[in-house]
Amino acid sequence: MSAADKLSLYRSGLGKYAQQDFAAARVDFEQALVIDPDFGDVHHSLAHVLEKLGDLEGALVSALRAVELSPEEVLAYTSLSVIYMRKGMIPEAEQAKATATELQRQQDGA
Repeated sequence: MSAADKLSLYRSGLGKYAQQDFAAARVDFEQALVIDPDFGDVHHSLAHVLEKLGDLEGALVSALRAVELSPEEVLAYTSLSVIYMRKGMIPEAEQAKATATELQRQQDGA
């Protein structure tokens, strides 16, 4: 499988997510990660899918990996904050939100 295959699977998963076919999106995202386990955007998307499927623990693992792979990505920290909040981990949620806010300030040049 190639880089084109991983992008095709990623795009397919996004389309299925948009159609609210979360189980099928999960399959596409997981297959993309077989090709490239360090594809941060896929980890981020998989976190959303797993959250929709009710797997908050899996969503947290994926969100943490997305942040690890894309430490400058505001949305990765925002998603992590939401998942922490859904798990009742309020201090962690607030820290992730603060990180997202600071990154956004830096990117805006403020």
